[in-house]
Amino acid sequence: MAPETLVWLIPVPPLLAFFLIVLFTNRSKWLSHTIAVLAALLSFAGSMWVFVQALQNEHLGESPIESIINWLPLGESWFQIGVLIDPLSAVTLFFVAWTVLMIFIYSVGYHNFGQPQGDHDVPGLPPHGASVVDEQGHKHRVLSIEPLYSRFFAFISLFAFGMYLLVVSNNLLTMFVGWEIMGLCSYLLIGFWFAKPSARAAAIKAFMTTRIGDVFMLLGIAFLYSATGTLNFRDILYNENVLLVLGETPSGFLGLSVAGLIGLLLFIGTVGKSAQFPLHVWLPDAMEGPTPVSAMIHAATMVSAGVYAILRMFPLITADFHGHEFTPLMIIIGTIGAFTALFASTIAVAQNDIKRVLAYSTISQLGYMVAAVGIGAYVAAAFHLVTHAFFKALLFLSSGSVIHGMEHGVLHTDNHHLDPQNMFNMGGLRKKMPVTFWTFLIGGFSLAGFPLVTAGFWSKDEILTDAFLHAPLVFWTLAGAALLTAFYTMRQITLTFLGEPRTPEAEHAHETPWTMILPLVVLSVFAIGFGWVGVPGGFPVLGHRLPEWFQEFVGETLLVAPELPAFNWIPLLASILVSIGGLSLGWLLYRNVKAGQSDPLQNALGSLYRVLQNKYYFDEIYQFLFVKPSIWISDVLVSEIIDRGIIDGFLHFLAYISGVIGNFFRNAIDNPVINGIGDFVGETTKRIGFAMRVIQTGKIQQYMVISLVIIFGALVYFISSVGLP
Repeated sequence: MAPETLVWLIPVPPLLAFFLIVLFTNRSKWLSHTIAVLAALLSFAGSMWVFVQALQNEHLGESPIESIINWLPLGESWFQIGVLIDPLSAVTLFFVAWTVLMIFIYSVGYHNFGQPQGDHDVPGLPPHGASVVDEQGHKHRVLSIEPLYSRFFAFISLFAFGMYLLVVSNNLLTMFVGWEIMGLCSYLLIGFWFAKPSARAAAIKAFMTTRIGDVFMLLGIAFLYSATGTLNFRDILYNENVLLVLGETPSGFLGLSVAGLIGLLLFIGTVGKSAQFPLHVWLPDAMEGPTPVSAMIHAATMVSAGVYAILRMFPLITADFHGHEFTPLMIIIGTIGAFTALFASTIAVAQNDIKRVLAYSTISQLGYMVAAVGIGAYVAAAFHLVTHAFFKALLFLSSGSVIHGMEHGVLHTDNHHLDPQNMFNMGGLRKKMPVTFWTFLIGGFSLAGFPLVTAGFWSKDEILTDAFLHAPLVFWTLAGAALLTAFYTMRQITLTFLGEPRTPEAEHAHETPWTMILPLVVLSVFAIGFGWVGVPGGFPVLGHRLPEWFQEFVGETLLVAPELPAFNWIPLLASILVSIGGLSLGWLLYRNVKAGQSDPLQNALGSLYRVLQNKYYFDEIYQFLFVKPSIWISDVLVSEIIDRGIIDGFLHFLAYISGVIGNFFRNAIDNPVINGIGDFVGETTKRIGFAMRVIQTGKIQQYMVISLVIIFGALVYFISSVGLP
C-alpha cells in the first residue's frame, strides 16, 4: 500500500471504534475496550510504518508524503483537502501514536483494577471515586468498573481520532475539524463523572474557556482564506511570494502586518487550547476526569495540538521577521510563553494534589514551547513538544497508579474521609509501589531536566540556549521557571515516595497490575532515550560529536532551514545548575515531613504561600469579573429588564393596541354592518318562510286545487297577452 493511501487510513480505526462501541457493543465492557485498544493498535502500526517511510525519504521537506482530493466545488474551481506527512507531522505522529496506545492499554487496567466481584452488574452503580452513603449513614468511596465503562472507551477513541486528523491534515480547515472534535471530547471526558458537581463545572469551564480561543482562531482562518484564496499549508507556508506579500502588507492593527494579524488570531487559539495566560484556568480543573483523560489532554492530544498549530504556522508567524529585531507578534508570543512558564511554576510549588501539581507543570512547560516559538527557536520548541509528551504522559499515568494504590489503602482502613490524591497523606510508597516509584522518578527527573541522562534536559537546554543567544530576558525568566520546576518536582517525589508512610492508608497501598505498569515502563524508555536524538552537535560524547539528527530532520519542514544555535557551555551549565539546585532544595526542605506537619514552604513564605495555593485568586477574579456579571446580565439585565421589561412590555403593548382596534372594528363595523346585514337577511328569510308555511298542509287535494288554480291563472294570462288565433 502506498504511504499516501495509508495516511488517509490512520485516523479511521479510532473513529470506527467510536461508532461500533456506541451503536453495538456498549453493553459488553470487554468487547468495548478490546475494540478500542485494537483500533489504537492499528493506528499505531500505520503511524509507525508511515514514520519509517518518512525517515527513508532524504528530501521529505521538499517532497513530503501528500495526497489531495477535490472536496467542495467553488464555481470553476474546487476547495481541496488532503493529508500531509512532512518532518514536523512525522515526529508528531510518532509521539501521538506511542502515547495514545499506552494510554489505551493503561485505561483497561485503570478501570478494572480493584473491582469488587459482581459490582459491574449492579445497575446505576456510582462512578469510580465517588462518595456514597449507605443505609446506616456510613460514607464509602466506590472503586469499581463504572456503568459508563463502554462510553469512556468510545469517547477516548473519538479523542484519538481528532488528534490523528489534526496531525495528518494538509490544510487548516480539516485541521480545525480535528481541533474542535478534541474540544468536544475534552468536555465529555473531563465531565465523565457527571454525578459530581465539580466534574460538571470543570467540563463547562474547559469548554467555554477554549471556545474563546477557538472563535479567534476561526476568524484567523477566514482572514487567511480571504487573503490567499487557499488554506493548504504548502500553498501558503512554502510560497515565498505569498509570505512576502502577507509580511509586507500592513494590517492597520497594533502595527502588525497582515501575516502578523492572522498569526495573532491563530495564536489566540493556541492560548486557549494550550492553556496559556490568561486562558490557563481550565487546565488544572481538567483533573476532575479519569487519569487516562488527564494524560490524553496533557500529553497525547489537546494541549499538544495548540503548540503543534503554531509550529505548523511558524512561517506565517515569522513572515515579516528578517533575522534582526523580533516582530510585534513574536514579542507577544515570547512574552506570553515566558510569563506563563514562570507564573504556572510558582503556583505548582504550593499545590498538594498530586495531579494538580502536574497540571500546572504542563502549563509551565507549554510556556517554554510557546516562548521558543516567539524567539524563533522552531526546532527547540518541536523537540520539547515531543519529549514533554513522553515524560508528561508517564507522570500522569504514574500518578494514577499512585492514586489507585492509595484508594486501596482507603478501602483497607475504611477511612473514606481521607483524600487519596493529597501528597501529605502519602509517603513511603517507594517500598509499597516500587515500579511506579521508578517510573515516576524517571518522568519527574525528565521534567526537572536532570542533567545529561533525561530527554527533558536536552530539549529544555536547547530552548535555553536559543534564549541565551537571542533573548536574554526570556532566558532568565525560563531559567527561573526551570529552577522552580526542579524544586516542586522533588517536593512531589519526596512527599509521595520517600520517608515513611504518614497515614495508615499509605501503609496499606500496593502496586498496580501489569496493564497499568507496562505502559509506564515503555514510556520511561522514551523519557530517557528520546533526548539523545537531539543532543547539540557540539556536545562531546566519548570524544565524539553526535549528529544533530532531530534538528536537521525537523528543520527541513521550513522553506529555509533554520540556523541552529552554536553549542554554548553557559546555558548548558545554567541548565545543570538550576536542575540540581532545585532538586536538592526540594529534597532538603521536604525529606523530614512527618504526619500532620504543615508544609515547610508555608512557614518560609508566610501569607504569600496562601496566594500561591489559591492560584493568585485568578478563579475568584474571573468569577467576579466575568462569571457573575454574565449571570447578572443573563438573569437580571436580559431576563428581567430586556426580556420581561422591554420585549414582553412591547409585546403586551401591541396586544393592548390590537385589542383596542379589535373592539373598534367589532362595535363600529362588525356588529352594526356585517352582523346587521346578516341578521336582516336571516330574519327576512325566516318571516317569509313563516308566512308561507300556511300553504304547506300536507293535503294532496289542496295541493291539486292550488295547482289547477295556478294553471288556470297562467292560461288566462297567456290568452289575454297573446290573444286567440
